[in-house]
Amino acid sequence: MRYSKAFIPTLKEVPKDATTPSHVLLLRGGFVRMVGAGIYEMLPLGRRVLSKIERTVRREMDDAGAQEVLMPALLPAEYFQETGRYDSFGGALFRLKDRKGAEYNLGPTHEEIITDMVRRDVKSYRQLPLNLYQIQMKFRDEPRPRAGILRCREFLMKDAYSFDVDEAHALESYAVMREAYHRIFKQLGLDYRVVAADSGAMGGSTSAEFQVLVQTGEDSLVVCSSCDYAANVEVAETTLPTDASSADETPDATKVHTPGVGSIADVVAFLTPTLPGISPARMLKSLLYTADERVVMAVVRGDDDVNEIRLARALGVSEVVLASAEDVRKATGAQVGFAGPVGFEGEIVLDPAAAAVADAVIGANETDHHLAHVRHGRDFEGRVASIRMVKEGDPCPSCGAELRSFRGIEGGHVFVLGTHYSAKMGATFLDPEGEEKPLVMGCYGIGVSRLMAAAIEQHHDDDGILWPMSIAPYQVILTPLGKEAGPLQAAESLYDELRALGVEALLDDRAERPGVKFKDADLLGIPLRVTIGQRGLDAGMLELKRRDAKEAEKVPLAETAARVATWVTGLGGELSPRRARA
Repeated sequence: MRYSKAFIPTLKEVPKDATTPSHVLLLRGGFVRMVGAGIYEMLPLGRRVLSKIERTVRREMDDAGAQEVLMPALLPAEYFQETGRYDSFGGALFRLKDRKGAEYNLGPTHEEIITDMVRRDVKSYRQLPLNLYQIQMKFRDEPRPRAGILRCREFLMKDAYSFDVDEAHALESYAVMREAYHRIFKQLGLDYRVVAADSGAMGGSTSAEFQVLVQTGEDSLVVCSSCDYAANVEVAETTLPTDASSADETPDATKVHTPGVGSIADVVAFLTPTLPGISPARMLKSLLYTADERVVMAVVRGDDDVNEIRLARALGVSEVVLASAEDVRKATGAQVGFAGPVGFEGEIVLDPAAAAVADAVIGANETDHHLAHVRHGRDFEGRVASIRMVKEGDPCPSCGAELRSFRGIEGGHVFVLGTHYSAKMGATFLDPEGEEKPLVMGCYGIGVSRLMAAAIEQHHDDDGILWPMSIAPYQVILTPLGKEAGPLQAAESLYDELRALGVEALLDDRAERPGVKFKDADLLGIPLRVTIGQRGLDAGMLELKRRDAKEAEKVPLAETAARVATWVTGLGGELSPRRARA
């Protein structure tokens, strides 16, 4: 492609609403443009990157035995109503009616539709296993779209669904897909980690996320410093602390006046002169939540945070919401910051680490007061369940080594769904004995457009994008310099050579200053740049530079095309032979 003919509307200024590197650089580089809040159009460069990600995903899915289908994006509401997700999806579901008043929704995911597709025709165990996938737009009404195409309302996704005769075979299908995902993420040039995860609204049991490791990621992860254990903090586990103290060693509970100090840090500072050894680890943090129609108290150690997903599971509800200040006052008689489990009349869920504190300080359920020397089992009762958020430094549940914290962007998610959908929708088959059984399902998603942004979050510098060769919009940019005819003619000849070899080249034939061309090449993130100047031509040499290298390499003109092709394949790119001139 000739730059002078290409549609690459770059921006010099950083858009005001763009804060993450990928959002800034995709807009500045002319890869995408915003149409509305959380809605983006793909411009030519963006579409090229997206197509390469799609191609990699499609190839590996096909090689793994999956078959491609294409399901509609506009879905009759009856399918989601059949499984109860028409209501449980909440405000994230785009709902609409046709001119006759019939209810529809835009597809946020397609478990119901694929289950219906299979239940119509699969009737026997002889037709299994089966794995069907699609690459298609998804729609979710994000309340606060942000970070460009990382968190938007319309996005491109690959979703695959496996169908098996039992759980054991479903786990085999899951293992095949997991390995396919490893190949996909490696080919895309991404630094990633597979972590244990929560299945969320999709349902199911076995679940793992493919997290792209970036400092700007919205997900918090913990990874063992010694073994292979890794998990999203929402589901991460750790070994439990122990306390050898006996109840007889804890003094009787005492009320302490703590005027105006409601936070953990403030209470510790206030009590330090009179209560030696006080620390956040000896405080108990009591937070009130609404769960369905009831108000419950969650108690964790003062240096811990509540894991709301684990709390919801412990309570048997889909979600919990932090109680308002008014609800706290009604339930405890005190302002926020002074709630505690002693005397609380509602349900109490206590983390094991909090239950192990032998001599604790808690809120007294009285404004400006706390209780010292409190112990679970003696001064109050509560159901013990793991509800704390695992953090860096905690011991690994597998080997005991320290856990380390990372940030990540979820690029892929694999589930074993079991019969969560098939049982509700009557998707059954006859086993060898003629007995009717529900299909056992798996679900495997990859955020195709999200990976485009995730790659930039992981691969960029102050000057622009550093695309991995496998997904770069072009593999090499040719930059002729000066007003003489020689450099442009040499660039034209090299351009034809490279295209004949199957190298994707962008020829910057614009009448721009060298500085402008170099800055645009860096912004766009083309992995290789060939600079053609008259002085180099006179010596029979050109400059070949990798985008991620500081220094350029002198290459003989006659060898440049072959050297570029070798670098392309060596860096993970593919060559596609074609005729020299399109």
